[in-house]
Amino acid sequence: MHDLVIRGGTVVDGTGGKPFIADVAIDGDRVSLVGTVTAQGREEIDATGKYVTPGFVDVHTHYDGQATWDDEMAPSSWHGITTVVMGNCGVGFAPARPDRHEWLINLMEGVEDIPGTALAEGMSWNWETFPEYLDELERMPRTVDVATHVPHGAVRAYVLGDREKPGAVPTQDEIDQMSKIVEDGLKAGALGFSTSRTILHRSIDGELVPGTTATKEELIGIGRAMGRVGYGVFEMASDLNKEWDEFGWMGDLSRETGMPVTFAALQSIAKDQSLDEQIANMRAENDNGANIVAQIALRGNGIVMAWQGTVNPFVRHPSWMAMEDLSWDEKYARLTDPAFKAQLLSESSTPPEQVDMMPVFMVITQGWPMQFEMDEDFNYEPQADESIAQRAAAAGKSGEEYAYDLMMADDGKGFIYLPLLNYMDGNLDFLETLQQSDDTVNSLSDGGAHCGTICDAASPTFMLEHWVKNRKRGTIKLEHAIKRQCLDTARLYGLNDRGLLKPGYLADVNVIDMDRIKLGKPWLAFDLPAGGKRLLQKADGYDYTIKSGQVTFKDGTVTDKRPGGLIRGPQRVEMLEAAE
Repeated sequence: MHDLVIRGGTVVDGTGGKPFIADVAIDGDRVSLVGTVTAQGREEIDATGKYVTPGFVDVHTHYDGQATWDDEMAPSSWHGITTVVMGNCGVGFAPARPDRHEWLINLMEGVEDIPGTALAEGMSWNWETFPEYLDELERMPRTVDVATHVPHGAVRAYVLGDREKPGAVPTQDEIDQMSKIVEDGLKAGALGFSTSRTILHRSIDGELVPGTTATKEELIGIGRAMGRVGYGVFEMASDLNKEWDEFGWMGDLSRETGMPVTFAALQSIAKDQSLDEQIANMRAENDNGANIVAQIALRGNGIVMAWQGTVNPFVRHPSWMAMEDLSWDEKYARLTDPAFKAQLLSESSTPPEQVDMMPVFMVITQGWPMQFEMDEDFNYEPQADESIAQRAAAAGKSGEEYAYDLMMADDGKGFIYLPLLNYMDGNLDFLETLQQSDDTVNSLSDGGAHCGTICDAASPTFMLEHWVKNRKRGTIKLEHAIKRQCLDTARLYGLNDRGLLKPGYLADVNVIDMDRIKLGKPWLAFDLPAGGKRLLQKADGYDYTIKSGQVTFKDGTVTDKRPGGLIRGPQRVEMLEAAE
């Protein structure tokens, strides 16, 4: 008798091969048989007419704080994700000297839009070193497995102390200290090291993040820790300024250490290179023996704007700024006042303090051709005639008034979608070929982050609903999409025990009804510690999510099972004999 048998489903096993009808037997936390299962299961699931896939592996999240207090790990866990890798973009909370707690919170709040009050109340800070942080993560069982990078910001602050400022150049001794911290972190179980070098990433005080002005010598010196340990991924978000020769040093580091280097590849107004240039430069280095991998998003990345969100088109108007300390009820009362509306619309926005943020500021406050109304059946690949500019013109209104009115819908809970990145062409056609490339991985969900501006943790569901099922401009095959979100992401980080439905692999499984798969409408919740806000988005169509052989979600509802734990280092598959 097996612990669990999933019967009669169409198996998409993660290899990219054609789907096939089969049973899946699970014993303990492993898949024991895929095929015809004659023995009974202590628990059985009828998957007839449904698809049975591996659990999704998301390698770009920011649950570094949330994972210390939350065992459900929403919203990622709501979207078939059974493994998350966090600590991306150089931000995290270890190592952390006691006098640097607030500094690290301010850095995370500024870069990833996670409410600082929630982090301050939610985290215990029962650690100082990175290995101690991993020990803290290991104490809590969850619905998903968690793994993490050693983050550059925390390492630099730990070593440089009060000298940590943009432009600070560490001594060779300090670089050696940082490298030792990363080496110790990897030996304790981290899967890599991360940094950030983009003007879009700033602390809550407006300062550039620590990695932005780091030298090639510092980055390679720290990256060599991976070579000494023998595993690890070097992850980076960067503006890819040509004068920095990012691909040159990434190639050098990868060739020297033998380790993969991965970066966020996006169409971005902040990047100094077009996406085509980014990919071409990456491939030139790879042709010369490097192993650089581009992380790509499958939809426009940007901002969901709302009155109660972090950003709206009027966020720098004097009348709005004057309401900063008011409650939502007080703000809403004013927003419904025609006199206040007229006043707000008559004002001009106050320019941002950082001059280099002006292009982003202009798109947020005046980019009506790039902004779209999020209705109930919103299409995340909207066309120009659906923009606020076009709809406002058709309604005989200015863009400002139309935006104001639509955010007032549903008692002031209307949303505007602004694909700030990855939507320069007004469509997602450019991603079709990138999804077929072995040197790219599906990524950049930012699960757990940008709480008041996005909910891209739903990316796997978007992949299924939009790219596999509904996209009018061309779809991809289900088996390819599953391989991209399971096997490919797992292998990049050395998680060789998951991503496939085969005997010996972790029993991380989704049972999916593709006829019903659908993203729900986003909503703002105030359920983080200290009443912190976050955008959430659920999905229909996940009949079951199974983590390590235990059902964690049934029909979209969380169960009482918490089999997920901390991943320490690369993982190997346990080869089992496929037998009854």
